[in-house]
Amino acid sequence: MPNPPPNPSLTPQQHLDIYYFMQLNRRLEERLVTLFRQNKIVGGVYSSLGQEAVSIGASYALEPRDWLAPMIRNIGALLVKGFKPRDIFTQHMAKFTSPTQGKDGTSHFGDLKLRHVVSPISMLGDLIPVMTGVAIGGRYLGQNIVAMTWIGDGGSSTGVFHEGMNFAATQRAPFVLIVENNQWAYSTPVTKQVPIKNLADRAAAYGVQSKIVDGNDVLAVYAASKTAVDDCRAGRGPVLIEVKTMRMKGHAQHDPAEYVPKPMFEFWKARDPIARYEKYLTDNKLWDAAKKSEIDARIDRELDEDQKFAEESPLPPPEIAEQGVYCNGCHTVQAEWRRAKTEVMPPKSSEQPGWKVNDFGAFLPAAAPAPASAPRPAAKAVIDVEAEIEPDVPLPAGEVPLRVPFGRGPKHRSVELEQREKAAERQQQQQQPHRHRGHKPHKKRRR
Repeated sequence: MPNPPPNPSLTPQQHLDIYYFMQLNRRLEERLVTLFRQNKIVGGVYSSLGQEAVSIGASYALEPRDWLAPMIRNIGALLVKGFKPRDIFTQHMAKFTSPTQGKDGTSHFGDLKLRHVVSPISMLGDLIPVMTGVAIGGRYLGQNIVAMTWIGDGGSSTGVFHEGMNFAATQRAPFVLIVENNQWAYSTPVTKQVPIKNLADRAAAYGVQSKIVDGNDVLAVYAASKTAVDDCRAGRGPVLIEVKTMRMKGHAQHDPAEYVPKPMFEFWKARDPIARYEKYLTDNKLWDAAKKSEIDARIDRELDEDQKFAEESPLPPPEIAEQGVYCNGCHTVQAEWRRAKTEVMPPKSSEQPGWKVNDFGAFLPAAAPAPASAPRPAAKAVIDVEAEIEPDVPLPAGEVPLRVPFGRGPKHRSVELEQREKAAERQQQQQQPHRHRGHKPHKKRRR
């Protein structure tokens, strides 16, 4: 697999930073597996082995002001956002020094104040409408942010996935969804879930742009995510990105993944994202053996220190069990306005709905075919919604513009037009001459 030239939007140091996060992600999870086998992990461990490029490449495209919501296999995104390995260690070991003070044993934690991270939700797909709401809220407040989350191939079959994507599409939310097609929804292969090859094809049903990338190529994931983030920030969102990758372990540590054919593991092992990126850095002379050893040594040193801190940290005291369950004024929730509030209040926010739809949503018969001699017009691949809307035209004095999108009442002008048309139709029928029906003679019955 040939390596492309260096990404011009990334500096040499940023290329090395991406390697650092990918390798830190993998080695951190390797230590979590060891701690799990030593019965030091309270919750479960959900490995992202072979998928590090997805979390790192996508989250690295965000800016500090942007928001993300990880799933259980997106530890790498948390590291990019500024969380330390000790946060991951203590969280999985349910220690008092963890972000949740030992009240959770997996990745259910976030940081709304500084890092703009929303805690994962166990119900798959529910993060999509949540992050759509975050994106819309940020736009309303003038923050110019982008929100991002992930979903697996199995989670893309949930109802809330479709509801959330439709919601994001209708609101044109600055929202990026990364669909991790890792080939297996627990033990169910993708081919048994959906009748299509590419999950990104679903985006067309919502009018959302989509992309498909190699999920084991971190720079391809980064480039697609960066373009999507820029599009969202410019008001062209949302965007769905399908990343083709592979879950190289079972669903969790208790799952040996014996249902996966061995040739499938061998195929994807040859496409390991870290090995590929190491070759990329070497081929493009972005590092040497000394620089690689320096980064690897830094990772080992940080993991040693943070694991020691976690193992020596105390468990939570029992008296805090009921603390933090409900908020009774313990902190204030206040919007961070980045624009004048008058911009989103009347009269500035008022808009006259003076547009009209040609056919009022009706199913009209197809137009008559053009003569054989005339050239046939090219078919429209995509319906231009704005072209289907009549331009604003000056109305006669006192005429009320016709409104359709928000429903209608008995005093609506469209109802009045319908009543006029029906009255004219009845009058025309009354003026037509009545036809007298002839009587057919009775046939004689045979005896």
